[in-house]
Amino acid sequence: MSAPRPGKPRQDRVYAPDFLTELFRNPLDPGYADAAAARRRSASTTPSRGWRAWPSRSVSLVVVVMLGFLFAVAYRQTIADEPGRSQARSGLVAQIKERESQTDRLSTRADQLREEVSRQRDAALSGSAAARLRDLEASTGLGRVRGDGVVVRLADAPDNADAVTGAGAGPSRVLYSDLQGVANALWSAGAEAIAINGQRLTATSTIRSAGEAMLVDFRPVTGPYEVSAIGPGSLRRKFEDSRNAALMREVAQKTGLSFGVRESDDLTLPAAPEPQLRYAQPSVSPSPSASGVRSGSPGSSGPKTTSSPSGGGR
Repeated sequence: MSAPRPGKPRQDRVYAPDFLTELFRNPLDPGYADAAAARRRSASTTPSRGWRAWPSRSVSLVVVVMLGFLFAVAYRQTIADEPGRSQARSGLVAQIKERESQTDRLSTRADQLREEVSRQRDAALSGSAAARLRDLEASTGLGRVRGDGVVVRLADAPDNADAVTGAGAGPSRVLYSDLQGVANALWSAGAEAIAINGQRLTATSTIRSAGEAMLVDFRPVTGPYEVSAIGPGSLRRKFEDSRNAALMREVAQKTGLSFGVRESDDLTLPAAPEPQLRYAQPSVSPSPSASGVRSGSPGSSGPKTTSSPSGGGR
């Protein structure tokens, strides 16, 4: 060991810690390491903690197994019931088709009977009376008519709406109010007989909708819809000049709905079904015995009043 040189003061070396390097070398706070060490010590000293965690794990496992079992049973039941539902659906479709065919057969039979009744009636009546009756039936819609006229065709627009945003969607379907407006405009233009898809209109006809189905006199009609009208030669011009025709052209231009008018030289419109008429009947008049004894009649002890219809008297 050498002694310090005389004449020079001793300089002590001071080492400053490099905080930035230490921060990058050990970024965690020392408290985290102390907490982890404390947990390790407590785990080593209390071995029964694992036994306490085991029941919760077993319960979770049982719950998972039970849920899986329930899902399996539900899936199996759904698959087992599918043939029954398909069979029931097929049975309903078959019943609907059978009823439709039965309705068509009955309608055809009704038309045949109606024609037979007309022939028998014409044979029983005189010539002038039968002609007048046929004219009345033609004007009221109960007789088949034939002549020149126009056909107004309406059809739904193609579905061009975007599947995601719905852009382009609008009133692109023919509404029952459209058919009502066209029929009323044809009547105003001078039409003498009108039919929609073969369904003759009368003074009591209705044009309604039930869901997506269009009903004319409670009978369904499907698009495209053809409104046939028999009338004078000016029928088409007057109809196209009407306000309803202008409105339908505007709707067709905006929504893509199909609307067209054409002339027809030979139209045959069927007769409408026989209406179900309800006749008024006179009420039963009360019997004389129920009306009470009139005042001054023999056997009366004094003036008496008759009972009022409402049951209360003064």
